[in-house]
Amino acid sequence: MLSPLIRRPRRNSEPRSKERGVTMALVAITIVALISMAALSIDIGTLYQAKAEAQRAADAAALTAARVISISGITGDPANSTSSWQLVCGGTSSPATQAATFVAEQKLTGTPVPYTVNVYYGTNAGVGTDTDCSAEGSAFGVNPIVMVTVQRTNLPIFFAKIFSLFNSTYSGASVSASATAEAFNPSASNTVGSSGTVIPVQPRCVKPWIIPNIDPTTGKAFVTVANGSINNAGVSQLGAGVIGENFNITADCHHNRANCSGGNMIANPPTSAASLIHYVPALVTGTPTAVPSCASADTFQEASGGCDQGTVYACGVQQGNQADLNENPVNPNGLNGDTGTAVQCLTNSTAGPDQLHFASFPFQIQAGSGNPLVKGRVVSSGNVITTSNSIVTIPIYDNTPNTNTLAGTQPYVTIVGFLQVFIQNIAANGELNVYVLNVAGCGNGLTTTVSSSPAFGTSPVPVRLITPP
Repeated sequence: MLSPLIRRPRRNSEPRSKERGVTMALVAITIVALISMAALSIDIGTLYQAKAEAQRAADAAALTAARVISISGITGDPANSTSSWQLVCGGTSSPATQAATFVAEQKLTGTPVPYTVNVYYGTNAGVGTDTDCSAEGSAFGVNPIVMVTVQRTNLPIFFAKIFSLFNSTYSGASVSASATAEAFNPSASNTVGSSGTVIPVQPRCVKPWIIPNIDPTTGKAFVTVANGSINNAGVSQLGAGVIGENFNITADCHHNRANCSGGNMIANPPTSAASLIHYVPALVTGTPTAVPSCASADTFQEASGGCDQGTVYACGVQQGNQADLNENPVNPNGLNGDTGTAVQCLTNSTAGPDQLHFASFPFQIQAGSGNPLVKGRVVSSGNVITTSNSIVTIPIYDNTPNTNTLAGTQPYVTIVGFLQVFIQNIAANGELNVYVLNVAGCGNGLTTTVSSSPAFGTSPVPVRLITPP
């Protein structure tokens, strides 16, 4: 067959050789994009994780330092008259700073990168770079503030190292975090700031043992009912003061005694004398939680051995709480009574209770063999710890004449403050031997049934983070 005289031009007749290498260029661009995405997803993820770890370390460290300040009792010496502040948070070698640094380091354990932990002290007026709290003014005794900063430097950056091609020098990244915590003592808080009013506290897990406002060591009131100020401020181991005082606590009457019935309690009000203070049972209105199985016989025993968050101890509110004199005939006293049974269970007294070393200040708490942390092998017996089930909060009621009559089976009382004590041991007759760790007062000036702005916490000197999330 002869070929046609006229040929039609073929489409796409250009040679494909001109398209060679395009695929390689696209692959190269894609690789660069993938590496960039890897740098963003992995390296930035690493920085975010490091930032989160640093923040957790700072939060835990600030709370730990504030906790050490709270249980040390230095807010019970608001004037720093015995130089107690110096012994607790006076510089880098002080217990509060060392505890904060140790906790921060524990949170950062396992990382090879360098880090720096700094602990600073101040008041609600501001925290600067003061590492010694003893230089702070009187406001520190009411509202100590702790700020912890954690900085991690030379963090490993992997994929982003490729960009060093465009920069002759390369340095690791760094992250930092800070946290601020406070330990607030309401005693005479009307003298600090511009409000001029006492700010009450409303602690949770308060033990239902209402004691009169009488210090058995001095015979004077624990707190001034006008503004909640501490009457005998200071540390007894450093000269004089309520912090570190040692006395016994017992129920106001015994089982089967005639004057234990509620109607006759007006003739037998709680007293305080000869290093012994009597209490009346509080009316437990909530449902106790975290109750150990060995202290669950009745509601009062559960509140004594566990945590009663539901019963509101409205500090400073006139007639804001009630006693439960019906509990007296049930025998709250005695080693096998409600209080004795609960305390033995709470403090692990038979297995080996924690011990407070009180001879010198600041006090140290050593873990006993019955401590849950020891049984869980978190710490060893004899190790120094910063918290213990032997630390309890006890309400103080206004026993001013004509204020509370204690008439009837469930009389109303006014709570004017709280004691934070360490239960050292329990005697065969059920008396509790305690050491005072701190005092918080709020007075009796509030008129509402529940304060509009109380400070909450699990202790009479609440500890909390105040940095925004």
